[in-house]
Amino acid sequence: MNAKKADKIATAIIYILVGIVVLILVALLGFILISGLPHVTWSFLTSPASAFSAGGGIGDQLFNSFYLLILTLIISFPISLGAGIYLAEYAKKNWLTDAIRITIEVLSSLPSVVVGLFGFLLFVVQFKLGFSIISGAIALTFFNLPLLTRNIENSLNGVSNLQREAGLSLGLSRWKTVTKVVVPAALPGILTGIILSAGRVFGEAAALIFTAGQSAPMLNYANWNPLSGDSPLNIFRPAETLAVHIWKINTEGIMPDASQVSAGASAVLVVAVLIFNLGARFAGNYIYRKITASK
Repeated sequence: MNAKKADKIATAIIYILVGIVVLILVALLGFILISGLPHVTWSFLTSPASAFSAGGGIGDQLFNSFYLLILTLIISFPISLGAGIYLAEYAKKNWLTDAIRITIEVLSSLPSVVVGLFGFLLFVVQFKLGFSIISGAIALTFFNLPLLTRNIENSLNGVSNLQREAGLSLGLSRWKTVTKVVVPAALPGILTGIILSAGRVFGEAAALIFTAGQSAPMLNYANWNPLSGDSPLNIFRPAETLAVHIWKINTEGIMPDASQVSAGASAVLVVAVLIFNLGARFAGNYIYRKITASK
């Protein structure tokens, strides 16, 4: 067999494998969306869930998911940004830096259920925070930190050293060069990483079952006092998220329309994650074009 024929065969095999993967993905997404989207209405998206009767919605679970996501990013992003800047700009190549990177790799490979059990033992039991939004947000921070830190570090490393040298040659300090030159240049990649990690956090269930809880108490959306028990902003209340709600319906749901609610909630979750991923690509390209003045 000559080299040209071998190349054609290898290329054909690669195309076939890629086609199989794409077909599986399209079939899975198509099944979820076709099964669920007919059940998604404005009432379904805004009304509270029903435990026993038909006609319940996912309004509280949808709000809890976004609220937990925002709190998680508020906690994890500053820590990840600081860690990424340190590893990319200041860390020396020694055993300590290698140990930090190995620790990040180990954390990123932990199953989410292990993170959830850790959060349950530490925050729910030891710190007596109970099943609450803050317990879930801190647990998701541990879940999100490795991915976000590595993304920020890689984005900073992707910035050309010529830009660092230009900033230093103009008399800027190293910190000013990092914050005023390097970080803005790496912003498209950083923003893409934030949005992608947001999609990962939004769809998480296992870690939240043990920390945020499996119940969604009645909320008064007119009450914005974060210390009130029925306020949606109260971080010490239990909060069932959309992903946990889907799991709970499929395991112990007894309402007559459990399958329809599960299908609709799954479609909403998939659409939200798709929006996060497509938004990451669009936002990254848009900011890159703005910074580089390219079309």
